[in-house]
Amino acid sequence: MLQRKNRLRALSLGAVAVTGALALTACGSDDNGGDGNASGNPSTAAAGSIKCDDAKGQLLADGSSAQKNAIDAWVKQFSQACKVQINYKGGGSGAGVTAFTQGQVAFAGSDSALKPEEVATSKKICSGGQGIDLPMVGGPIAIGYNVPGVDNLVLDAPTLAKIFDSKITKWNDPAIAALNKGVKLPDLKIQAFHRSDESGTTDNFTKYLIATTPDNWKYEGGKAWQAKGGQSAPQSAGVAQQVKQTSGAIGYFELSYVKDGIKAVSIDTGASKPVAPSSESATADIAAAKVVGTGKDLSLKLDYKTKAEGAYPITLVTYEIVCDKGNKADTLPATKAFLRYIASEDGQKILPSIGYAPVPEEIIAKVRTTVDGLS
Repeated sequence: MLQRKNRLRALSLGAVAVTGALALTACGSDDNGGDGNASGNPSTAAAGSIKCDDAKGQLLADGSSAQKNAIDAWVKQFSQACKVQINYKGGGSGAGVTAFTQGQVAFAGSDSALKPEEVATSKKICSGGQGIDLPMVGGPIAIGYNVPGVDNLVLDAPTLAKIFDSKITKWNDPAIAALNKGVKLPDLKIQAFHRSDESGTTDNFTKYLIATTPDNWKYEGGKAWQAKGGQSAPQSAGVAQQVKQTSGAIGYFELSYVKDGIKAVSIDTGASKPVAPSSESATADIAAAKVVGTGKDLSLKLDYKTKAEGAYPITLVTYEIVCDKGNKADTLPATKAFLRYIASEDGQKILPSIGYAPVPEEIIAKVRTTVDGLS
């Protein structure tokens, strides 16, 4: 037990809280996300440790909005050191995968691993190779809420499923009250918000509901929201904004968006006490993940049904999706340099301070080796 605690502490302090940039090494996107000239005071030591090699020019990217805040933090460091401009649109995991398989971006991100048909399509733009999943970012999917007078809220999987499936519609519903004894819950309508775009965050949140309460969540899951009712908004930032400005609202997004009047639900997993989302509690869950990818693909299977003490069950891992072979010659050096940095100890250890969780050291070590071999 002591060994496991020490291991998790080491992971949290040192490795990879990479929630941000799931990079695709294939081509070029459209629009901007972080621009190399972001303000701030990057650590001179961190910037000095970045290996630029032959990196130059501009990288266009798209994908997971879950990682956007991490991308911004990384770009500040990397662009200062290497003078490479990185424009990351953050249009959602679905948009990122599409851009990658159409050869439009130099790198992209997804909170869900490539499907077999997407891998097959990627072979058209990865000359002699295929798209692979490289886990770079871990983090909790927070259930954020805005209920006046309620500072601490506990929910479990069945109750969450019924809320987001419009089966529980008032905050003082008996099912919610039973989980929050002594809390004065208002007679207020629940306003449940979900993603309007295809999203890996949606995919992971609904995988949690399917795994833990299939009797209450009878949908197939995937990047597109399937339940009836509720309200929608684009990207994590859009859902968070709606929760922030709507009394009685609840939604799901990454922990870095829990601020400015939004509070996070603690989850009753069956452990001795409810678990709040944090970098540490997400790392405790991700540490039990299994690599299920083959070859150079490092896609993971997460344990959504965990009852381990201190392990937060609604987590996601954001992947860099990149060609193992056949990347474009003009963007490959910059892409490899950027991926090498964000997988490094210096790149990863930035992330807990902005709400992301480390990827376990034994997995990120494999990522580093794979990045070095990209061609």
